[in-house]
Amino acid sequence: MTNSEDSPNHSLPPIPGVQPSLCGIRPVRGLIFDCDGVMLDSRGANVAFYNAFRERFGLPAMSEAEEEYVHAHPVQESLRHILPTDLHGRIDEARAEMDYRQVLPALYLEPGLVELLGLLKSMGVRLAVNTNRTTTMELVLDHFGLRGFFELVVTAGKVAWPKPHPESLHKVLGIWGLPASEVAFIGDSSVDMDTAFRAGVPFWAYRNPALKAETHIESFLALLACIRRDLAFGRFRRGEQRT
Repeated sequence: MTNSEDSPNHSLPPIPGVQPSLCGIRPVRGLIFDCDGVMLDSRGANVAFYNAFRERFGLPAMSEAEEEYVHAHPVQESLRHILPTDLHGRIDEARAEMDYRQVLPALYLEPGLVELLGLLKSMGVRLAVNTNRTTTMELVLDHFGLRGFFELVVTAGKVAWPKPHPESLHKVLGIWGLPASEVAFIGDSSVDMDTAFRAGVPFWAYRNPALKAETHIESFLALLACIRRDLAFGRFRRGEQRT
């Protein structure tokens, strides 16, 4: 676990009554997860899904830049980006004929995620998902049995303005009744980083050292080990953080 001195959130005050982490991470009362690239290794599945649309219209596979784009943006916006403008009027028709369940076997949970979510939930840390997925998020949660971990799941279909607009994070903060300084948003892309900064929410970068973040997470296994170490040394008590 590493911290960035130049992060705009680096000097946030500690939460009253909660001691600093031995590993250098800031204890939080709520943790918000991006989905693709954070909870899931979904790049292969997403590439296959969007290339199927291009193939349907007789187009070649996406470029590397297009693959990066669809990884971080909502489906409708992504399809408009990777398809010529003269095909935009046929997007809804094509989506109706595509079944995302066909690519579910190509999705993989990040190692340590389930164990981390279980530990955080037992500690009273509030958990949410903030993703630019739309209708497929529910399929993903059910496929991996993750629904019970999260109080809130905010998708691009549940806000007027998806990421990088801060509406989604403001929605979570409003429902939880927590200040931005007592939560963190874990993401892996510049879209996630911009969303956090615009919302004033501390950003934790997942496996992307190029991003500006309060904390850089190498893996969930590393974060899990860090939290367990803090618990062993009495830095947290289970249930202490829940308001």
